[in-house]
Amino acid sequence: MGGKKLFFSKFEDRNESVKLYHMKKSYLFLAEGFEDIEAIAVVDVLRRGGVDVETVAIGKDREVRSAHGVTVIADRTLESVERDGVECLIFPGGMPGAQNLADCQPLREYMQRQYEEGCRIAAICAAPALVVGRLEPGRELRLTCYPGFEKYLPENFQCSGEGVVVDGKVITGKGPGFAVQFGLTVLAHLRSEETAREVAAGMLIA
Repeated sequence: MGGKKLFFSKFEDRNESVKLYHMKKSYLFLAEGFEDIEAIAVVDVLRRGGVDVETVAIGKDREVRSAHGVTVIADRTLESVERDGVECLIFPGGMPGAQNLADCQPLREYMQRQYEEGCRIAAICAAPALVVGRLEPGRELRLTCYPGFEKYLPENFQCSGEGVVVDGKVITGKGPGFAVQFGLTVLAHLRSEETAREVAAGMLIA
């Protein structure tokens, strides 16, 4: 099948209006069948705001095909992610992408360890239920997810119908239509509300 191929590496970013400073890394994880806009829009927003976010393929190959046939070349693979100095893990939805993320045991273990060390967790669409739902937060957790996926949540997770929900270190989004708002919310928590407003203004978002 001949799909589009997108070189989705931070080293291909030619936007010189934002300087990426040496700081903690954030990772957005890609599995076969990920939702295109929930990955690309979020990375775009975060990089505009100066977040050092890298895309991570969970398989051995850096090429990952999206739910809509776009082939992305990730920055790195899961086996090469750093263990220290990570500020946020981000999980896009899409099917079967979110399920493929959830089925990856090394990724689940990495998520749990990073969460316990204070790392933020962000997920959108099906990923809050399928991926974050595998997290053991040690308390009741409030989140949102794509309608119909609530049934996959454990009993100590409460699902809201809101577009974006923040509960402590966990940020969740409802679906593709909220991808930019979700990205801006993550940016506001990683940097500042002011940075998020500036990025939104530059994107002509009222």
